[in-house]
Amino acid sequence: MPNRKDDVYGDHISGKFNDELNELKTQFLNMGGMVESQVEQAIQSLVDSDGQLAEKVRLGDKQVDKMEMDLDEEAILVIARRQPTARDLRLVISVIKMVADLERVGDEAKKIAKMAIKLTEEGQAPRGYVEIRHIGTHVLSMLHDALDAFARLDSEQALRIMKEDKQVDEEYQAAARALLTFMMEDTRNITRCMMVMWVLRALERIGDHACNIAEHVIFMAKGEDIRHSPMEEAERVVGR
Repeated sequence: MPNRKDDVYGDHISGKFNDELNELKTQFLNMGGMVESQVEQAIQSLVDSDGQLAEKVRLGDKQVDKMEMDLDEEAILVIARRQPTARDLRLVISVIKMVADLERVGDEAKKIAKMAIKLTEEGQAPRGYVEIRHIGTHVLSMLHDALDAFARLDSEQALRIMKEDKQVDEEYQAAARALLTFMMEDTRNITRCMMVMWVLRALERIGDHACNIAEHVIFMAKGEDIRHSPMEEAERVVGR
């Protein structure tokens, strides 16, 4: 659970303003749940060679795009109507930025689904599926935890997600090296192996976006922007 000091969003004199902020948070979490499902189904469609599920993910990206536009519009209306300051402004601005990250996660899920459709048609690649399962599970967990950290305004959990991003990068690099070695040894499956490589890259990018969301949660909770800062600085901000 977040510390009491992280619980910075209280009641406002205007009950309507409270309702608007809560609705903004609810819409963001709904979009997050949709995107999380898109990623999970994209990975499943690839591993199971399920072209129908992959097509469902590909078509679902339009809904993600619409949710992004609706949330952006709602956030701008809140700023125009209420002219929020301090903590409330941090919330609204952070939502606008985090929505962009969620939309890009949706784009990565769509890329994975497209690769799944191609591999279903051409036949599975001989390598890379164990790594896809492993890294996919890891980044899905990061995304889920980032959304949970937002819902509870838990800066400590957000910091843990940031630390996990380095591990995902290392897992991706190891998987990419192993796949490149295999392709050099057996050139017959280069095209299909390259598709797997693109999927691994998409998963790594999803981890990056989950990390970005975590950084915004810390900004919301602590009031300091720790983007592009060393991990030690993020630890100092969260620990104070």
